[in-house]
Amino acid sequence: MIFNKSIIPNNLNEYNNLYKQSIDNPEIFWNDVAESFIWKNKWSKVIEFDFSKPSFKWFKDAKLNITENCLDRHVETHPDKTAIIFEPNDPNQPAQHISYRELHSRVCKFSNVLKNNNIQKGDRICIYLPMVPELAIAVLACARVGAIHSVVFAGFSSSALSARINDASCKMVLTSDGSFRGNKTIDLKSIVDEALKDCNCVDSVIVLNRINSGITLNHNEKWWNEELDKVDDNNSAEIMDSEDPLFILYTSGSTGKPKGMVHSSGGYMVYSAYSFKNVFNYNDSDIYWCTADIGWITGHSYIVYGPLLNGATTLMFEGVPSYPDFGRFWEICEKYKVNQFYTAPTAIRALAKHSLDFVNKYDLSSLKVLGTVGEPINEEAWNWYNENIGKKKCPIVDTWWQTETGGIMITSLANVTDGKPTFATKPMMGIQPVLFDENGNEFDDNNKNGILGIKYPWPSIARTIYGDHERYKNVYFSAYPGYYFPGDGAFRDEEGNYRITGRVDDVVIVSGHNLGTAPIEDVINMHDNVVESALVGYPHDIKGNALYAFVILKDDSKKDDIKTEINQLISKTIGPIAKPEKIQLVPGLPKTRSGKIMRRILRKIACGEKDNFGDISTLLNPEIVDQILKGS
Repeated sequence: MIFNKSIIPNNLNEYNNLYKQSIDNPEIFWNDVAESFIWKNKWSKVIEFDFSKPSFKWFKDAKLNITENCLDRHVETHPDKTAIIFEPNDPNQPAQHISYRELHSRVCKFSNVLKNNNIQKGDRICIYLPMVPELAIAVLACARVGAIHSVVFAGFSSSALSARINDASCKMVLTSDGSFRGNKTIDLKSIVDEALKDCNCVDSVIVLNRINSGITLNHNEKWWNEELDKVDDNNSAEIMDSEDPLFILYTSGSTGKPKGMVHSSGGYMVYSAYSFKNVFNYNDSDIYWCTADIGWITGHSYIVYGPLLNGATTLMFEGVPSYPDFGRFWEICEKYKVNQFYTAPTAIRALAKHSLDFVNKYDLSSLKVLGTVGEPINEEAWNWYNENIGKKKCPIVDTWWQTETGGIMITSLANVTDGKPTFATKPMMGIQPVLFDENGNEFDDNNKNGILGIKYPWPSIARTIYGDHERYKNVYFSAYPGYYFPGDGAFRDEEGNYRITGRVDDVVIVSGHNLGTAPIEDVINMHDNVVESALVGYPHDIKGNALYAFVILKDDSKKDDIKTEINQLISKTIGPIAKPEKIQLVPGLPKTRSGKIMRRILRKIACGEKDNFGDISTLLNPEIVDQILKGS
C-alpha cells in the first residue's frame, strides 16, 4: 500500500472524521496525502488559488515525473507483479500478462522512440489507438518524456479527429492499421489519413500493426515495431513541474467546438491515486477491471493512472460485451477472478435485456466491489446489477465526476460508507458540494432539488481549456462566482446524500458520453434541404438518454431519404455515437419573441407528453406546438 493507513478510512466513523479534517484543514490534509508519492522536489505551498481568474496551483514548485510513481517505484518493490492483463477481442487469442518490470521496459523503449522522432517536453501527441497495451504504453511514454498526450477515442470520425489534432497543434499522431470490434474490423488508418488532409501541424505518424491489413505507409509514417528495433530501454524520466500539463482530453461543449481540458502532473497524480484506493477499496492482491476505453477520462484515471500509481493489477479489454455472446463480461470476470468491476449503466441495461443464462453459467464469487460511471444509474438497472452480478454481497459505488474534475467527486466508498440505489451519496474527502436555488443562492435544506456547485478546489481540477482560458472561465466559473459549476442538477436527501438529476445545460449524456447538442445541430443544418433543427434528449431504456431531432425542411417534397442522409452526415462529421434515435420533420419550432427555441417544450414532446406545457401564449408561434404534437 502506498498510502499511510491514517488517511484511508475503514468505516463510516473514520470517513466522517477524515472528511471533516479535509474540509477544515485542506492544506494539511492534502499535504499528508501527497507525502505518499516520490517527488524530486517538495512543494513550497500546498495550494494557491483564485476562483475569479480562475487559477489553481497545487503542490507549488514541486518536481516529479508521474511515471516514476506508476512504474519505477513498483519495479523496486514488486517487479514481477502483473501490472496489466490484456484480454483481446477474440476470446481464442492468447491474453497478455505484463509485469511491472516488463511494462517499465516497454514504456522506456517507446519513450526513446518518441525522442528519436524529435519529440520534446511540451509537444502535443495525438493518440488514436484501439484498446491494446500499446495505448497505455504510449500514454505513459508521453508522460515520461514530458510530452502532452491527447487521446482521441477510436470511434470518432476523421473530421472530429482533425478538429482535435488542430486545436492542440499536435506534432505527432500514434495510430494503428485498424482495430477489432466484435466480429468486425475497423480501418483506423484511413480515418487518420482523411483527418490529416486538414492538418498542417503533424510532422510524423507512427503506426501499430494490429489487424495485418497489408497497408503501405505514406512518406512521413513509420511502423511502430520498426521504430522499437532502433532503441533500447535505457531511459531517464523528464523532471516536470507539478503544474506542467500532463494531458489534454476533449469533452463536448453545449456550444461550439469540443473543449480541450488540460490536466496537470502533480495534482492529477495525487487525486487519481487517492480516489482509486478509497472508492474501490483496492487491496494489493486484487484484480481490478474497468470496462471503459482509455479514450475517455474514466480510462485515463481508472484504467491507467489511478491503478498503476497504486501498484495494482488493471485489466484492459479490447472487445465489446456482446461478442461472442452476451456473457463475455462475466466470462472474463470468472477467467481472471476479478475483484472490482467498474462499468457504465448503459452496459448494465443492455445486458439485463438478455437471458440470465449468460450470467449464471459463470462463477462470479471473486467479485467484491461493483461500480458504475458515466451517468446516474436507474433503480431497475441497479437492482439487476446488485442481485445477479453482486449476488447482494457486493457494495455498488455509483460514481459522479467529469472529464473536467479528473477524478471521482461524489460516491459511496466500498465497505466504508453506505450506498443507496440511484444516489451517488457522499463527497470524496476534500470535495465540498453545495446546492443553489433558481436565484443562485446557496441553501442548506435537505430533501430538495437544486443546481450543483463545488465550493473549494481539489488537486485534479482541470486547469484550463487548451488555448482558450476565457471560455474555461465563462463555462465553469461565471454562473456562480467563487464556485465550480459542473452543469448538473442534484437532489440532497435528509442524510445529506446526493442524487445527480441530470444536465441543466444543453448537453445530453448518451450511453455515458457527454454530447453537446449545438455541434450536432450545426451538422444537421449543413444539409442542403434543412432550414433549422433543434436537438433534445429523452429517456431511453438502454442508453439512459437518446437524442431526438426536430427538423424543418426547405422542400417537403424531397424528404424520402432525408433521415438517412442526416444520420450519414452526423456519422461522417462527428461519429455514429451522435446520431439521433428519432428525427421528426416539423413545420416550425416553438420560439420566444426574441427568437430563442423553447427546448423545454420539445423535451416534453420527446418524452411523450401531450400537454402540461405551461403558458405558451407568450410564444411567437403558439400554434406550432399542436402541429408538432400531431406529427410526433
